[in-house]
Amino acid sequence: MHDVDLLVIGGGINGAGIARDASGRGLRVLLCEQHDLAAHTSSASSKLVHGGLRYLEQGELGLVRKALGEREVVRRQAPHLVHPLRFVLPWEPHLRPRWMLRMGLWLYDHLGRRSPAFPASHALDLQRDPLGPWLSPDLRQAFSYADAQVDDARLVLLNALDAAQRGAQVHVRSRCIELRPVQGHWQAMLESADGQHHVTARAVANAAGPWAGGLLEQMEARSGGPSLRLVQGSHIVLRRPWPGDSACLLQQPDGRVVFLLPFAHDHLLVGTTDTDYRGDPARCGVLPSEVSYLCAAANRYLREPITAQDVVWQFAGVRPLLADPDPRAAKLSRDYRLQLQSDPAPALHVLGGKLTTYRVLAEEALNLLRPALPQMGPAWTAGGDPLPGSDWGDAAQARSRLQALAPWLPEEIARRWAGAYGSRSAELLHGLQGVNDLGEDFGGGLHAREVAFLREHEWALDAEDVLWRRSKLGLRLDAAQAARLQAWIDRR
Repeated sequence: MHDVDLLVIGGGINGAGIARDASGRGLRVLLCEQHDLAAHTSSASSKLVHGGLRYLEQGELGLVRKALGEREVVRRQAPHLVHPLRFVLPWEPHLRPRWMLRMGLWLYDHLGRRSPAFPASHALDLQRDPLGPWLSPDLRQAFSYADAQVDDARLVLLNALDAAQRGAQVHVRSRCIELRPVQGHWQAMLESADGQHHVTARAVANAAGPWAGGLLEQMEARSGGPSLRLVQGSHIVLRRPWPGDSACLLQQPDGRVVFLLPFAHDHLLVGTTDTDYRGDPARCGVLPSEVSYLCAAANRYLREPITAQDVVWQFAGVRPLLADPDPRAAKLSRDYRLQLQSDPAPALHVLGGKLTTYRVLAEEALNLLRPALPQMGPAWTAGGDPLPGSDWGDAAQARSRLQALAPWLPEEIARRWAGAYGSRSAELLHGLQGVNDLGEDFGGGLHAREVAFLREHEWALDAEDVLWRRSKLGLRLDAAQAARLQAWIDRR
């Protein structure tokens, strides 16, 4: 039997952020996730920390202002994980007029406070720009603006890790199968491979993402606001050269935009789609029509076209968006709504949201729960308090520190560890004298020492956790190597 102040249901970015904030306020917290941390929506994003330039066209100035403010806070929290990135927006006169793009970018520059990491937008001559050789020679004019890229799954992981270091219990593969009110509290039944466990909580935070609507109904909450509309977003990944410091935002004839993003050092990420989804969010998959759409969208701008045969990885996630009468999924708001429930017991339901605003969402959620949990401390995360691993600065600084600490470490491993673990790389190196001490090599620079670290410190249980969420080394290991990794894990 566990007795906690706050039970957080859902191990995506919002649940992990709420657990971290609550733990830092002195609450006893238990976070349960039915699968792995960031197993679904939070590992299937476009991996951006951004204000959302396209949301200006939908009139969501408040959301963009909030997201731009959070962009800098999140970068300060995890500088090794969040990388400022230049975005190039090619201009074509038959789509949005030049004045509209210029006005939108001016607003984008001024809605949030700028820092040296995010310089102001400006016009470009693509014939003279370093990105020009990758784009169609017919494109001549463009605009440039700044945003940031992040490993979304690792951002979730770092929030959960920070919550645990502050005293939270984090239970993965632990599904809440029953939740009922008893004398103003909640009694929950959690089911895992170890059996069933009872939890009594003074309040519940429903951060179940695509499952939040169903959980809201189960908790007998009166819904006076918008319902959720599930929308699938799909991405494709290709192994091809692409400048690591530049991305593209591509306008499409249907009014949507598609991103071209550097990914995993030597890959290109293309996304995303917006398709209404019905069914189990855990079972969504990329549709052939979505692959065709993304290839066609990219090929309107690329000098060298891509095809479905070039795709080396594809992933889809279901986003829980606030429902709206507009039938076009792309027009749905990416903002969130926090619904407080006091009867029959205190609960907070998270509806909607986006990766960038998770920290301020968590802060607002805890503030709303204060009447039910008056012993909690004050809000504390707005100052950009560092997440684990941030002590060595950004990825380049962390890499220099790591190479000085272990000059024998192969360059590719040092680059990847610096960007993934930052100063936590020192824990990985503890007691090691050379490459041979890293243990069995599974391929792609993944060794037994790192796998053991992920299992011991980051809740990784199987090869998929290691290859696709804790790292992106699934892009570099073949099926036989992945099977050998799983066999090694199974023997432990």
